[in-house]
Amino acid sequence: MRADGKRVRNVDPMYTLAPYFMRNRSDAQNAITVTVPYENVHDYVLECRKNGFRTSHLAVMIAAIVRTISEFPELNRFVVNSKIYAHNELKIGMVVLRPADNNPSMSKMKFDLYDTIYDVNERIEAFIDENNKSTSNTKVDKLFKILVGCGPLMRFVLGTFRFLDKHGLLPKFITDLSPFHGSLVFTNLASIRTNHIFHHVYDFGTMGMVIAMGNNIETPKQKRGEIYLEKEIPLGIVMDERLADGHKYAQAFAKISQYLKNPKLLEEPPKDEDVKVDYRFEGLSERFKREKKK
Repeated sequence: MRADGKRVRNVDPMYTLAPYFMRNRSDAQNAITVTVPYENVHDYVLECRKNGFRTSHLAVMIAAIVRTISEFPELNRFVVNSKIYAHNELKIGMVVLRPADNNPSMSKMKFDLYDTIYDVNERIEAFIDENNKSTSNTKVDKLFKILVGCGPLMRFVLGTFRFLDKHGLLPKFITDLSPFHGSLVFTNLASIRTNHIFHHVYDFGTMGMVIAMGNNIETPKQKRGEIYLEKEIPLGIVMDERLADGHKYAQAFAKISQYLKNPKLLEEPPKDEDVKVDYRFEGLSERFKREKKK
């Protein structure tokens, strides 16, 4: 039994066998560009700020992803040692650029399946503030410094980590710290004025998807015989195809686009019947449970 997930057995036989044919995550990576309308997100952010709620395009994007994962549990699975597991938490890794520091920090944010845009916004702000205040002394930074300090033994130590991870023996305090163990990685390349890319998935750890948001693009569209340009947000998505079939991924990406076209849908928590999990999700919506008791 892994500390960060539980084995999923009720999958199609093809997906039970797929991890044996494609042993590494990099063997099984597929890539796609998904574009979503910019104006819908931008107008929503401006409207929120007028109403006293200061949010960002990033928060709206993450909120849409979190809500989609609550409806598609396959996106919160991972493969290790040719076996499929479900994460017992929803954690998204992200790189943070710290002021007056050339060394960025990569860490993880923990979300709840019932999170609204308000919850997500609060978690992101707390995450960024914590990383900015730490100035190269976050727990992840300290772990990396310890590993680098191993010198000639670093290869052996990391090899031991890989072995323990493969067999589900890596201690929870390490998987909690590791930026490679989580649901997915999100990178906001638009913040450094860079186009979206297809970032590889990591063979080490449990991240089954990487989403890179790039500079806005203008896409030619046609309406009533007239050609016009629509500003869109491009997402470069690389995913582990062993977790779900193409139809399921397509449904999930369409759902993300649906929420971004109408971000107001993210202001209320999802209905119980819409939240789907592979098994009892650890720490599932403690906030939501408290509200239901009132």
